[in-house]
Amino acid sequence: MIIQDNFANIQGILKGLRVSGVDGILLDLGFSSHQLENAERGFSFMLEGPLDMRMDRSAGFTAFDLVNRSPLPALEKIIRDYGEERWAKRIARSIVTRRQKEKIRTTTELAEIVARVIPRGRFLQKIHPATKTFQALRIAVNDELTNLEKVLPDGVDLLKRGGRLCVISFHSLEDRIVKTAFQSWARREAKALILTPKPVMAGPEEVRGNPRARSARLRVAERL
Repeated sequence: MIIQDNFANIQGILKGLRVSGVDGILLDLGFSSHQLENAERGFSFMLEGPLDMRMDRSAGFTAFDLVNRSPLPALEKIIRDYGEERWAKRIARSIVTRRQKEKIRTTTELAEIVARVIPRGRFLQKIHPATKTFQALRIAVNDELTNLEKVLPDGVDLLKRGGRLCVISFHSLEDRIVKTAFQSWARREAKALILTPKPVMAGPEEVRGNPRARSARLRVAERL
């Protein structure tokens, strides 16, 4: 059975299905190549499309709203905290200056604004200068970290004894939340055993075949 919903609602979903416990949960925190390669979804700075970035397109709030309406301090905080971007203040100011003249409507417009204000040579050549800003906006639009913080305790409580919770994260903010939750379950709450003291990562051969796997981190906990 396939159900379209936010995994943060896992308890309500399973209750509706009259399921009280499960043997395993897999949370894949990434978004699909299909979404990334569809310009209309607005996730990619490489493809011109509307500033959308919603995982659930029935939701009303978009990256366009965030970029064009957020106060400068809020925009800077989002880019700094969610993108871990050292140039957040400079980027936010540039966005606000540009939108005072005209709305920022497309992914490529935004990417160009970001690229112009980051000093050349201050970012890795393999990584586009807009990467962290786009990550930050996507996280904010979809409230990704809040949803993760909700699903983890709900998920572990739904596991039967010996059941496993597996989480694949793709950036340090997600991985830090997962690691902290697992450590709390193992050390303070005594409700789970950590099966991956260090995250499992893709090997060189897998990365060659699927470059997007290079940032994936898998952690697994087993319910006691």
